[in-house]
Amino acid sequence: MTMDLLKGVSNCLGPLVIASSEFRGDVTVEVPKARITEVLVRLRDDPALAFDFLVDLFGVDNLDLYKKAAKPEKKTGGEGDAAEEPKPEGPPPPRFEVNYLLLSLSTNRRLQVKVRVPEDDLSVPSVTGLWKAATWPERETYDMFGIRFPGHPDLRRLLMWDEFPGHPLRKDYPLEGRGEVRILRYE
Repeated sequence: MTMDLLKGVSNCLGPLVIASSEFRGDVTVEVPKARITEVLVRLRDDPALAFDFLVDLFGVDNLDLYKKAAKPEKKTGGEGDAAEEPKPEGPPPPRFEVNYLLLSLSTNRRLQVKVRVPEDDLSVPSVTGLWKAATWPERETYDMFGIRFPGHPDLRRLLMWDEFPGHPLRKDYPLEGRGEVRILRYE
């Protein structure tokens, strides 16, 4: 069943699939962030796939993976160059991700679509034109991770107040905050 889904998605998207994986029946495909709207339209409008419901979208911070790829750790106890791990070729993978969870109501199949977002370009095209259900999750992702969604009709903070200086779900955000003052007023 999952191989059929992965094959159908690959046939639908063709070279737009950068990577794909299947884990315990859940299929994930990675696509270029600049083409995310086109990918989601294809997945929604293809009659064989019919992913017509956006269940959720959310951000992911891969800070630990990003740091490991940027600076490989040295092994202790070895000698010379043989003790070091081989350095991966090329630049480290982008730090952030935006994941879209899709559901086909007619076939009851699910698909995760992932785009990678580099730290120096934190923007992904908004999909609110395809699904109005994306409005609040895009606002939440902007608020918590700082990822912007150009084309969003009302992109502003959802959970934090407007003057809040950070994005709390980034892994480099201090656990005790950055010195924000909490004032409680009881009336």
